[in-house]
Amino acid sequence: MLTTADPTGEAILALLQEARANLDRIETLLRPDGNVEADDLDPKSPFNKTGVNLTPRGIEVAYRMFDAGRTRYAVKEALDISYGAATHRFHAWEKAGGKNRVRKPL
Repeated sequence: MLTTADPTGEAILALLQEARANLDRIETLLRPDGNVEADDLDPKSPFNKTGVNLTPRGIEVAYRMFDAGRTRYAVKEALDISYGAATHRFHAWEKAGGKNRVRKPL
């Protein structure tokens, strides 16, 4: 717990760690198999975009959709981005190695 006797911020870090553990526990309850495949990526998740720009998670979602064989148009529609942005992400995906790239965690 946060106390006035701990001005160093260690208590805040402990609270953050506890909150992360609770969020991980809740996610495990919601997704018991822990399997995140292309169909489970939830392209419309608010965590995928900040304003009109894709977040690092949104970029990974786009890449995983390309891994699954989706077209640039399908990615455009699913992530609600422009066709030009989807094309840019497609070329970046190819440059990163395409299906052989190293996947990042969501």
